[in-house]
Amino acid sequence: MKLIQESSKTKIVNNLIVGVLAIYGISQKQFNLGEPSLFHQIVTEVISPVQEGLASSKKNLSSLWDNYLSIVNTSKENTVLKKQISRLESDLTFMEEMRKENLRLKRLLNFSDEKEHTRVLAQVVGWDSANEFKVIRLNKGTRHGIKPMSPVITDHGLVGYVYRATDNYADVLTILDQNNRVDVVVERTRTHGIIEGVLNFKCALKYIMRNEQVEVGDKLITAGVGGIYPKGIKVGMITSIAKENFGMTLSIEVVPSVDFDKLEEVLVLTPVEGVQASIDPAAAPAQVAAPAQEKKI
Repeated sequence: MKLIQESSKTKIVNNLIVGVLAIYGISQKQFNLGEPSLFHQIVTEVISPVQEGLASSKKNLSSLWDNYLSIVNTSKENTVLKKQISRLESDLTFMEEMRKENLRLKRLLNFSDEKEHTRVLAQVVGWDSANEFKVIRLNKGTRHGIKPMSPVITDHGLVGYVYRATDNYADVLTILDQNNRVDVVVERTRTHGIIEGVLNFKCALKYIMRNEQVEVGDKLITAGVGGIYPKGIKVGMITSIAKENFGMTLSIEVVPSVDFDKLEEVLVLTPVEGVQASIDPAAAPAQVAAPAQEKKI
């Protein structure tokens, strides 16, 4: 047992001596700074271009990857920006339409006689396409105060009158329909006549004698007789005058003041209670005549 312990101690001492000598040797080692050998030069010249190429390729690949990531991110940003621009353009269009509609409604509200009529704003929601907009349908009815025989106008002029109404809708017989005859006067000469609808969104001025001094460009307004239309509402303008081959009257073409092709909002004038004039169909058959046949919208 004693011999084993002494042997272990001897090994430990020997290991310590070897470790000290190794550390001392490393500390005293000097590196050779002389010229490289021929073999080392050849290896360096052969390997270095390869290393340089690999380093350059790595750099280029890294730059290409960074550019690719940049392009992908830019593409995504462009997609987001395009969606935002599209949404903003849509909002601007909606706001512009709202602005135009508000201007139209403001003009309508500022138009008409407030003392004799109450005003109901309505939108055009349908028309009789088979009859070239001769009958239009509104999104307001008797529940909103609209009554049959109420005149319908815009800030540009006369549209027609309500000939049928339900709780929530009303059908308007426009001045383009041959069944709707309107008593008018020529604003300049005060000559009386009757407006009737014809084709192509135009009207005809009837019963004007050949000796009347009417001219192209003369404006027509409602005469205020018959108990339907108030006096002084714009109706249209004379665009052509021709003398008929037979008879004592002129053939006169009129363009309505209202552009029916772009009609969107209208104003329905309902007489105030106690002011409404009684309508006598016998006294004014031209104005209150119902459509010859049921209109379908």
